Amino acid sequence: MRHFVDEVEICVLAGRGGDGCVAFRREKYVPRGGPAGGDGGKGGSVWVEADARLRTLLDLRSMAVVKAQPGQPGRSKQQCGRKGEDRVIRLPVGTLVLDAGSGKVLVDLVRPGQRAVVAQGGDGGRGNMHFATSTNRAPRRAEEGRPGQEMSLRLELKLMADVGLCGFPNVGKSTFIRRASAARPKVASYPFTTLVPHLGVCELSDLRSFVIADIPGLVEGASEGVGLGHRFLRHLERTSVLLHLLDPSGAQPGAVLERFDALNRELLAYSDRLAGLEQVVAVNKIDLPEVRDMLPAIGAELAGRGISVSGISAATGEGVADLLEVLYRRLPP
Repeated sequence: MRHFVDEVEICVLAGRGGDGCVAFRREKYVPRGGPAGGDGGKGGSVWVEADARLRTLLDLRSMAVVKAQPGQPGRSKQQCGRKGEDRVIRLPVGTLVLDAGSGKVLVDLVRPGQRAVVAQGGDGGRGNMHFATSTNRAPRRAEEGRPGQEMSLRLELKLMADVGLCGFPNVGKSTFIRRASAARPKVASYPFTTLVPHLGVCELSDLRSFVIADIPGLVEGASEGVGLGHRFLRHLERTSVLLHLLDPSGAQPGAVLERFDALNRELLAYSDRLAGLEQVVAVNKIDLPEVRDMLPAIGAELAGRGISVSGISAATGEGVADLLEVLYRRLPP
């Protein structure tokens, strides 16, 4: 997912309604035939639809304006114009559609196949057959079609996941998600190897599973734009549980806890809801003797705050299966 795009602004323009027709009957053996102008067709509307096959908004980045087809004008012999074809914009599941001007949420696409109209097509104008009266048997006027709605939309993708994976850069998040699922994010020994979010399906016994989201690592000062900032935190907003991964290697227990608190301050700076999510804490790299020795001290300190700690090694797989069970039990039924 090298070209991951999760925010786009587009303009949508529904089709204009067709004009009504001015016409009169001209048939043999039909004296004084009267008005016979048909109505214009309704303009096409613009829809959004959630498509489970899509993972990014990349395809929309090159679409400045999305237009629906206008309605056809009415014709003689009381024939109505054809309705304009609707335009359907297919979006990934989890896309939030907002009015770009006011910020109002128009629709939240959370289910595959969910559809909604974001711009209504204009009504067609009435033909002159509607304007005949007892005193005006041959009206020579018809209505023009009405313009379709025009909207500026902001599209924001928020990945649909059960568990959100967070932590400082290089704590082993990508290695963990590779171990726990079939996702294959890049793994390297330098910071910010993960530049875009990744989703992975974690499969447990008895056909149980849940979806985990891995986002680029946060650093202290992210709320001011340090590192990659809060750019991808929106992808954790739909999760039910956060998995906070710690890496004590090369540090003292106190420094590890300071990093833990610093990351939670960044979550709070982004949103109260994200900071209030239940957290499961895991200490990674217990295959290293120094980390295994520090695990009791870190666990005792966090236990005093009411937080239980699991020890894992994403590299060897030790403790990963037990951690997945802990996460599954914390998810809502």
